[in-house]
Amino acid sequence: MEKKYYAIIVAGGSGSRMGGEIAKQFINLGGKPVIVHTIERFLSVSKPLDIILVLPSDYKEYWKTYCFENNFNFRHTLVSGGITRFHSVKSALRYVKRGGIVAVHDGVRPFISPQYIEELYEIADSEGAVVPVISPSDSLRVKNPDGSTSVTNRDNYFLVQTPQVFRSETLLDAYNQAFSTSFTDDASVVEGAGAKIHLAKGKVTNIKLTQPEDLILAEAILSVF
Repeated sequence: MEKKYYAIIVAGGSGSRMGGEIAKQFINLGGKPVIVHTIERFLSVSKPLDIILVLPSDYKEYWKTYCFENNFNFRHTLVSGGITRFHSVKSALRYVKRGGIVAVHDGVRPFISPQYIEELYEIADSEGAVVPVISPSDSLRVKNPDGSTSVTNRDNYFLVQTPQVFRSETLLDAYNQAFSTSFTDDASVVEGAGAKIHLAKGKVTNIKLTQPEDLILAEAILSVF
């Protein structure tokens, strides 16, 4: 039986804005919403993917209208987001079967390359779970209990990116756990279930758009990407 590949694209909550009226995943970037750029990266992957798009429930009709008016037609499953990322991904996993490979990606990371996505799928197939990380370039300080700070060794830390990619049974089993506030991403959920995580070198251009200033950098990346 041919292995199935899934992409769960988590497009934030309706409250995820950058000071404007529209959710950040729908902000215009180079003539298209950020989320469209992200999806197009996955549509360019050579493997056939089952795409599961998680949107705030109050943006689902907005999305359907956008796709119709812009002839952006592709096969995907639309899922309503939950109260946390954990609950959003858990809802999306209802459409994932065992024996496949699942990538979970932030909808506001529009510069992931298709080639790198494929690399991560292959690593996850071999290792079970892979997370892209980059080393911090800035100096880091730690806040102490008394409110003071002290310098720490940045070599001991990584900045975590997405897509985080897993064998589907690993992710499905992990999400059978009860929710914990310690779950900050999918890797932490999987580790909470006792699974090992493989780290892969991330990409500096794979930025997450969270602040208005990020759009300036995004436009610069888009001009050469």
